[in-house]
Amino acid sequence: MDNSYFVDSEYLSKEALNKKHILENDPSSRTDHMKYMEGMEQIESDIMDKVISQMEEYDYSKYTARDVIAALEHDTCSVEDFKALLSPAAEPFLEKMAQKARIETRKHFGNTVYLFTPLYIANYCENYCVYCGFNCYNHINRMKLDIEQIEHEMKVIADSGMEEILMLTGESRAKSDVKYIGEACKLARKYFRMVGLEIYPVNTDEYKYLRECGADYVTVFQETYDSDRYEQLHLSGHKRVFPYRFNAQERALMGGMRGVAFSALLGLSDFRKDALATGLHVYYIQRKYPHAEMSLSCPRLRPIINNDKINPLDVHETQLCQIICAYRIFLPFAGITVSSRESKEFRNGIVKIAATKVSAGVSTGIGDHESKYTGKESDSLEGDEQFEINDSRSFDTMYKDIADEGLQPVLNDYLYV
Repeated sequence: MDNSYFVDSEYLSKEALNKKHILENDPSSRTDHMKYMEGMEQIESDIMDKVISQMEEYDYSKYTARDVIAALEHDTCSVEDFKALLSPAAEPFLEKMAQKARIETRKHFGNTVYLFTPLYIANYCENYCVYCGFNCYNHINRMKLDIEQIEHEMKVIADSGMEEILMLTGESRAKSDVKYIGEACKLARKYFRMVGLEIYPVNTDEYKYLRECGADYVTVFQETYDSDRYEQLHLSGHKRVFPYRFNAQERALMGGMRGVAFSALLGLSDFRKDALATGLHVYYIQRKYPHAEMSLSCPRLRPIINNDKINPLDVHETQLCQIICAYRIFLPFAGITVSSRESKEFRNGIVKIAATKVSAGVSTGIGDHESKYTGKESDSLEGDEQFEINDSRSFDTMYKDIADEGLQPVLNDYLYV
């Protein structure tokens, strides 16, 4: 179903409201979430079947303290060990997990913590995802930056000292097509050493084009790997197609991207199974594409505008710490990002254990970096934010705080010659 005809409306028509009601209350009105839509590339890959089958078979209640102790004693963490470390039986061993995770982090990443900031260039969306502030039925201020506005935002960010940027859009090909994103990548190359993208999934040839425009890596949130829960949360739009989204990272690597990032939005479904699936997704992709850089994000649900329907399955900070430590032990080579969804205190602690990358000077709104970075009022309308952040520290403050913890803040480790 194409919702693009009303995504930029200031109010929903009676017809749109009726469609929204039907989608929410009549599952038979929704398209098959496992069926590809026109124009979606299908690739030959068995990774999704491997990941989903192991996730569905995962019974974390069967693991015991003995399994956890054995996993911590092994030099190399197997898939079975990873399952034990994600289980409730591992919770009493969190301190030992943290110690082992810290050793692995220092072994592979030294004493460094990488800094970046996101730049949202548009918030139009054609998907109806019930937990997202950008969803097409949500009445918010919609905005798309033009090329001059994008460059202005980038200059403000670059002037702060930041050298890596992650550009994001809402998921709307109609409003933010691949050419538009490509032009933004070309601009970003002028101001930043590292350019990441978090956009709607595209086909291999489109990822190749974006790589040629200057993008280095692609982040895609699977949100949840539970396809039944996925179907209940993504009611319409291209994002509804579960397998097309799952295979996005592989298409990006086939298109020449240097790196890819993976994530589940913890709290949408059973967080232990989603964490397992996320880790296994990285594990199998890395074996198929050993040259590529792999990283994980570890976000939890945050409040969004105009939505009181979210019923997150609570993931507490100790459980989030357990997941991150398990990721590090199982995937010692992978970067781990902890976003501004988390508190200052949690992020200060986890970078000393397992996380290798944090965002700073964050805005999830559109066109507001000048007002947030300099205090000067922006001349343009600002688009609403996707979700509420928790840690609002500036780049300078984050840099100082990391250094004060005895760690080395890193802005970039690539030289282009």
